[in-house]
Amino acid sequence: MNVQDKPKGQPPQVQDRQPGREAEMRPRPNYTPRFPGVGKLAGKAALITGGDSGIGRAVAVAMVREGALIAIAYLEEHADAEDTVAAVAGEGSRAISFAGDIGEEAFCRDVVARTVAEFGRLDILVNNAAEQHETEEPLEIDARQLERTFRTNVFGTFFMTKAALRHMKEGSTIINTTSITAYRGHKTLIDYAATRGAIVAFTRSLSQALLADRKIRVNGVAPGPIWTPLIPASFDAERVAEHGSSVPMGRAGQPNEVAPCYVFLASEESSYISGQVLHPNGGAMVDS
Repeated sequence: MNVQDKPKGQPPQVQDRQPGREAEMRPRPNYTPRFPGVGKLAGKAALITGGDSGIGRAVAVAMVREGALIAIAYLEEHADAEDTVAAVAGEGSRAISFAGDIGEEAFCRDVVARTVAEFGRLDILVNNAAEQHETEEPLEIDARQLERTFRTNVFGTFFMTKAALRHMKEGSTIINTTSITAYRGHKTLIDYAATRGAIVAFTRSLSQALLADRKIRVNGVAPGPIWTPLIPASFDAERVAEHGSSVPMGRAGQPNEVAPCYVFLASEESSYISGQVLHPNGGAMVDS
């Protein structure tokens, strides 16, 4: 079935925990790359946070198809992580996985150290893990939710980047997942949108800091409405069923429609690009 032939909506469904479980979604997101690999990332080692499901899983499979060695970090979604490891194995390679909270700096240091010990190098860091909590009333965003959202989405990105930079060499790449909400805002995801705006500024600033002296490129990807576990874990059943209907293409995107952005930014095809953000968002216009 072609992408354009797929139903525009999803069945109503909810999940009661963040960041959601892909194994419980119906239909399951499509993570399989649509084209053969040509070795764009041959010999490189990639670490992907939130690599157990959704966009992270699609990026892992897309990168391994291009020849990369894959490590994934995830919170506690063990069954989903096993599925990602199996999907990588299906591409003829092997993935390593680490469970823990990227909001804890010690965990980030450990993940990077063990990745480098296993692969002997780290060339690509994808900061993708995130959480969001829908809140209708701004005054109901309490300190606990605010700190938790920023700790995962912003602190985790800082911590993992700091740990990775100790091992990354000239020609390495860092790719940060931000969101369309960083550019358009979102009335019920205020704290989440704020973290995504912070990631845009972090991407641009880090690019300036690393490009001249260390020759490490830093870019971002700002997906629009994508069918991932974060959606049924964040919204009520009605909102889930309508997810993606507001963008010009009238549907949610699939993870395998986003993953090529990460492959491109990790490869030498994007050798003249740094400090930029790509926008796979179903045709929505944003000021980038």
